[in-house]
Amino acid sequence: MTERVHQNPNLIFSEGTQVVALRDIVGQGGRTLHPRGAVGVIVRSPADLDHTYRIRFPDGLEESLGREDVVMLAHFKEGEIGDALISASRSNLYDRVIFRCIIGSRAYGLDDDKSDTDYRGIFLPPAELHWSLYGVPDQLECYETQEHYWEFQHFLNLALKANPNVLECLYTPLIEKTTPLIDELLQMRTIFLSRLVYQTYNGYVMSQFKKMQSDLRNQGQVKWKHVMHLIRLLISGISVLKDGFVPVRVDQFRDQLLAIKRGEVPWEQTETWRLKLHTDFERALTESKLPERPDYEKANALLVKARRAAMEEGLP
Repeated sequence: MTERVHQNPNLIFSEGTQVVALRDIVGQGGRTLHPRGAVGVIVRSPADLDHTYRIRFPDGLEESLGREDVVMLAHFKEGEIGDALISASRSNLYDRVIFRCIIGSRAYGLDDDKSDTDYRGIFLPPAELHWSLYGVPDQLECYETQEHYWEFQHFLNLALKANPNVLECLYTPLIEKTTPLIDELLQMRTIFLSRLVYQTYNGYVMSQFKKMQSDLRNQGQVKWKHVMHLIRLLISGISVLKDGFVPVRVDQFRDQLLAIKRGEVPWEQTETWRLKLHTDFERALTESKLPERPDYEKANALLVKARRAAMEEGLP
């Protein structure tokens, strides 16, 4: 997918930014001094979006324009190039889903009566959409049905980087839909396992616990469900490095994890367990027989095969 220029609607453009005027610049007597589409540079930025920018045009004329009257030059030139929403509107990409599975609490064996069913998977867009100027979205999301699908290449990239959610899709026992291409992917899923699991899992858990410690100091509480899943992630990461397999179900630790979820375990006890798991994680790293990096070439070969198959009408 083509990378589009990012433009946050709440962003205040800095001085020196080239912009395009979205209205005529009119002088005395109603004479148009610069037409809509004229390019200028910001010489003074406002402190907030309620005030105007001071724009200087090539002839030295300066005019005050509101945020709604200017757009970044780079964004203006881009137009519809790389706008994946156009491709999405021309084809029902949900019809191109080739893999659907269930992850989350139900797959972990940690669900209760209030647990949602989280569907994840992969879609393979038709070749003509992928080749188009507009590209295709990296993911499809439907919040009403708790569905989230990654574009095939994007899924592979995340798996190669040891993204926990994506790796769990490859190992969950709850699979609802596959195709021959996905069956091949699942048969070669070990190519995505590498010692990168340590950096990805451990780094995420450490950053999240730091935020939780801050919440505890400032608000006196944390989200215990989140704490439970972070502990579970550490347990999973250790197993991946030791056994070369992603353990989705956590039956051995189910009672302990659910006690954390219910807020029955003191924070200090949870912290003690977490720190021990970090130590165990480091030991597992030093003893792991996994490769330093995943097998990029095999993943790439499967991607090329998928791209060729996407030229056909049916799902591969």
